[in-house]
Amino acid sequence: MIIGVPKEIKEQEYRVALLPSAAYQLIKRGHQVLVERGAGAGAGYPDGDYEHAGATLLAEHREVFERATLVVKVKEPLPAELPLLRPGQMLFTYLHLAASRPLTDALLKTGVTAIAYETVEVNHRLPLLEPMSEIAGRMSVLVGGYFLAKHFGGSGTLLGGVPGVLPGKVVVLGGGVSGINAARQATGLGADVTILEVDVERMRFLDITLHTAHTLYSNEAHLLDLLPGVDLLIGAVLVPGARAPRLITRQMLRRMRPGSVLVDIAIDQGGCAETSRPTTHHDPIFVEEGVTHYCVANMPGAYARTATQALANATYRYVELLADHGLAEACQQQPALTGGINVLHGQLTCQAVAEAHGLAWTEPRPA
Repeated sequence: MIIGVPKEIKEQEYRVALLPSAAYQLIKRGHQVLVERGAGAGAGYPDGDYEHAGATLLAEHREVFERATLVVKVKEPLPAELPLLRPGQMLFTYLHLAASRPLTDALLKTGVTAIAYETVEVNHRLPLLEPMSEIAGRMSVLVGGYFLAKHFGGSGTLLGGVPGVLPGKVVVLGGGVSGINAARQATGLGADVTILEVDVERMRFLDITLHTAHTLYSNEAHLLDLLPGVDLLIGAVLVPGARAPRLITRQMLRRMRPGSVLVDIAIDQGGCAETSRPTTHHDPIFVEEGVTHYCVANMPGAYARTATQALANATYRYVELLADHGLAEACQQQPALTGGINVLHGQLTCQAVAEAHGLAWTEPRPA
């Protein structure tokens, strides 16, 4: 199979979908790997590493798409890339279609088979999303604490406090992968941490794992009680494949102190706050109702080398399966891949995405 690795063109996106070592393994298995020049540079993998692995370097973004049977990316295709996709081609990447009706409609028109990392589910886990959730969770506390600084318009609160001064208060909405990593990072700094969660068994796990963090059943009344005292609010809610639930209204934000910070990790699935809108690493924040919002839709891209390695560790086995066997056989060998298919033969095949946009869908039947 011909596997194409284009350079990511999303603003401030430096990750790359395939490591040189992965390219080497695929080539050993008899496949051809095409890599756009400069694709790995932002993550610390120069073109020479891919050449040494045996990959073919291409100068043109378009040519990677034209020649590849399987296109492996990190982020969703942007408008300039959509005309490059075609029927009979597979696209394997993060898609987050529930957050974008225009992208959903456009992909359906291309005829491409679009497989989303974030909807591949194994034993109630999302193994291809988890590494990025871990990074985003840990990063949320770093950036949240950074923008609490007074010169950024924050309240001037140091999350860890100092002797004789109480620490800052962090509230994490959701105790999943990103939530627990946010809580771990915050407790490590010495902050006062509360995690809101609805799954009682998950709360028991969090209570045992995070000895200094508090757990609280997640409902609107409890959140309203917490908001007046919170310094950093982290939105870490996730419904697999679906649009993030809007748990924070504008009216609720007005209860927070001026200069407090909201980090909406769920922004790539539409955001969990009414006031959230996607931002970039270049221009990451805005202020609504006196609260600094950090809503960067590709948070892990800031730590491109770590994120690239973590992503490739998770995705490589699936890339290898698709390359070795094609879609139908790969799905037979690893049924979780079937759940990753969002678009097939011009039809929407992900129920959560369909429900988000009010569209019809059909069960994916790769053949």
